[in-house]
Amino acid sequence: MLLSGTHVMEGSGRMVVTAVGINSQTGIIFTLLGANEGEEEEKKKKAKTQDGVALEIQPLNSQEGIDNEEKEKKAAKLPKKEKSVLQGKLTRLAVQIGKAGLIMSAITVLILILYFVIDNFVIHRRPWLSECTPIYIQYFVKFFIIGITVLVVAVPEGLPLAVTISLAYSVKKMMKDNNLVRHLDACETMGNATAICSDKTGTLTMNRMTVVQAYIGDTHYHQLPSPDVLVPKVLDLIVNGISINSAYTSKIMPPEKEGGLPRQVGNKTECALLGFVTDLKQDYHAVRNEVPEEKLYKVYTFNSVRKSMSTVIEKPSGGYRMYSKGASEIILRKCNRILDKRGEVVPFKNKDRDEMVRTVIEPMASEGLRTICIAYRDFNDGEPPWDNESEILTELTCIAVVGIEDPVRPEVPEAIAKCKRAGITVRMVTGDNINTARAIATKCGIVTPGDDFLCLEGKEFNRLIRNEKGEVEQEKLDKIWPKLRVLARSSPTDKHTLVKGIIDSTVGEQRQVVAVTGDGTNDGPALKKADVGFAMGIAGTDVAKEASDIILTDDNFTSIVKAVMWGRNVYDSISKFLQFQLTVNVVAVIVAFTGACITQDSPLKAVQMLWVNLIMDTFASLALATEPPTESLLKRRPYGRNKPLISRTMMKNILGHAVYQLTVIFFLVFAGEKFFDIDSGRKAPLHSPPSQHYTIIFNTFVLMQLFNEINSRKIHGERNVFAGIFRNLIFCSVVLGTFISQIIIVEFGGKPFSCTKLTLSQWFWCLFIGIGELLWGQVISTIPTQSLKFLKEAGHGTTKEEITKDAEGLDEIDHAEMELRRGQILWFRGLNRIQTQIKVVKAFHSSLHESIQKPKNQNSIHNFMTHPEFAIDEEVPRTPLLDEHEEENLEVPKAGTRVLLLDGEVTPYANKNNNAVDCSQVQIIASHSDSPLHSLETSV
Repeated sequence: MLLSGTHVMEGSGRMVVTAVGINSQTGIIFTLLGANEGEEEEKKKKAKTQDGVALEIQPLNSQEGIDNEEKEKKAAKLPKKEKSVLQGKLTRLAVQIGKAGLIMSAITVLILILYFVIDNFVIHRRPWLSECTPIYIQYFVKFFIIGITVLVVAVPEGLPLAVTISLAYSVKKMMKDNNLVRHLDACETMGNATAICSDKTGTLTMNRMTVVQAYIGDTHYHQLPSPDVLVPKVLDLIVNGISINSAYTSKIMPPEKEGGLPRQVGNKTECALLGFVTDLKQDYHAVRNEVPEEKLYKVYTFNSVRKSMSTVIEKPSGGYRMYSKGASEIILRKCNRILDKRGEVVPFKNKDRDEMVRTVIEPMASEGLRTICIAYRDFNDGEPPWDNESEILTELTCIAVVGIEDPVRPEVPEAIAKCKRAGITVRMVTGDNINTARAIATKCGIVTPGDDFLCLEGKEFNRLIRNEKGEVEQEKLDKIWPKLRVLARSSPTDKHTLVKGIIDSTVGEQRQVVAVTGDGTNDGPALKKADVGFAMGIAGTDVAKEASDIILTDDNFTSIVKAVMWGRNVYDSISKFLQFQLTVNVVAVIVAFTGACITQDSPLKAVQMLWVNLIMDTFASLALATEPPTESLLKRRPYGRNKPLISRTMMKNILGHAVYQLTVIFFLVFAGEKFFDIDSGRKAPLHSPPSQHYTIIFNTFVLMQLFNEINSRKIHGERNVFAGIFRNLIFCSVVLGTFISQIIIVEFGGKPFSCTKLTLSQWFWCLFIGIGELLWGQVISTIPTQSLKFLKEAGHGTTKEEITKDAEGLDEIDHAEMELRRGQILWFRGLNRIQTQIKVVKAFHSSLHESIQKPKNQNSIHNFMTHPEFAIDEEVPRTPLLDEHEEENLEVPKAGTRVLLLDGEVTPYANKNNNAVDCSQVQIIASHSDSPLHSLETSV
């Protein structure tokens, strides 16, 4: 019997599916609870009285029940998670810019009104005439519109759009690169990754296992032996030991294409052993037909603790035979006999074992082979105590040791070299032999001869990092992990300890950002703890996939490198957009403010400013946030968590281009009419027609932004701003579309856009000044950033102390909202606590009242949990793998324990098989008619 919402952690079996979806019991319950919620809401809206007043359809639940349901829904949400680091920085920066814009707009309106009032009523001493009041009001409205326009241009409302577009575009493209992103913030976090802890099998290697060497009967075969040279008795033991002691779901299938390799279905190691049987010209299907799964008497399934698998069958002559296979050094320690050349059983002593390790296993491992030992044991003296594994899995007889090759993926060495150039440390965490792991790590390029790096086994690793009490000490771990490159014979606990230790370490200038790969159920804690967890899409279990942030659909390490590229590209795309937008912000606000103060009118009209705002927000975010990644992203070190969004180089570009644009605009405002020999547009009366003077200013301003958008494609001081421009069709389309739209607005916009037609020569001058932005960009690139000491960075992240201080009681942490809503947070927090306390008191009173009325009823949840057989011991130690906020493990009832069912009746639980549940031992007892579970249908 499986409990709903649980996962199969170990074992094998068959399942009969009787219903799925809405036809299952869970589906029926969900349908009853909420599937028709939308229809109910529609009915509520349509239900009206004759007066047209909507009727309130009261639900069956009381208000208290509704509150409890909402509480349960909130509790069912994911754990509290901090918003993306990038989003936190962006929102914080947007708030700061918005405040500055609000102040500038308020000052602009104030100066315009004061200038108008003082000029008219103080200097010129004009009286306030009632018939002129509408005209004065129109002036004040015009001033207010200018102020609103300054505010709209200053507030960077395009930032959230840019983040959304960049992340959505990246996630879509990452899917083509075999990265299925489950959590959006993982995409950006991966760009800051400083360490990757990777599995070996299937990730760094091809997961195409093949037996290439064997040790049988005192002979080391460096190539697979012919079946003729093997003793028939030994050959039968090898074939049976592999065919029976493997999951029957593992099999070798014919190739999909003619001339291709046979397909391996199931566990790859078992498939390699089954392939070995096939190479020996034997048929494992015949053995499985003779001994079907139903005849298997006992199975000890493989897990990370045993590192072996054993299967027990009954012998026709009586007694039992157990076949075992597993890691060679583990199985050999349990062997005290071995088969010789004639197939006879001879003693296998400690010195023989050491000799075999030295001459057979270590040479195999040094070639990167995984060594598997096959053994058996006969039980002829009655049935032994199967539950005592330590006694059963001893006194084995070694049949053979095979070396399995799993070739390194050809693209992995280059991918790891890219990681090293990008400042990312790659560590291999594997369950393989230390020699095998070192050999594979050398082939991959994780370690190179002469490096001063560590390759440790799990036991040695734990000995070095734990104190006398067995507790992990961070100081000891900090001495190990910086040089650790290979962790062999490691358990999932070791992987979790390593990941947690690296993340919590304070060694170095900044905190490490760790990515982890995992495929097994036991990898869940490490995947959850990591900053970014990668689950294997092919070999990964459902538990691993649920705990992960990104799923590698091809189980390939190179896909992780592509995820790093996309993560860094997201960060850079937002920085490009910021560099462009802040330049427009600075210029537009200063032009509007200065123009209003000097000429009592903004050179850029309200509608024109809104068009500029549309260019720099929507179109620019679409163009700059969709830049594809390049290999150059992997030629620099990762950004730190505290690195500001606007670097000193970006600040140089922003201020440099702002100086050029302001110089041009002010020249055109105050001397443009003389240069072009046209009428001046300054101090034009209200409702005057558009002038060529101000149309040229508007056109030149827009074209400068258009060419500066090309400059903004590079943020690290690169000179070639056109590199790869045609790879981004969206960018080209946006720039071309904006230019065509600008021509239409100037030539045909008329009074709504405050524009008039320009001559061809005037257009060429506007275009020439716009192209000057590209030339000016080259001048700015020439100036070394280090020489400009006055430049400051902007857009820093939120410190850890601020997060801890302000995040309490919030479901999701938003760094910018913390600045604006500190008082609100305290108020709501206090109100929330008072409401919770009232609910607790009510619940206590109601449960006390029920217990007085029904003292013997076991159906109340309070009485049910306080029943003597459900006493909870709070002193029970918790597993160190789980964080404090994770759920406690549920213990499976042991043989002989008594299980309380619905009514508090007790039934014995005596099942001895560790892989199945005997349904005959489970009793279903009907609940009382007054039980809340009375109407609930339950299926087993």
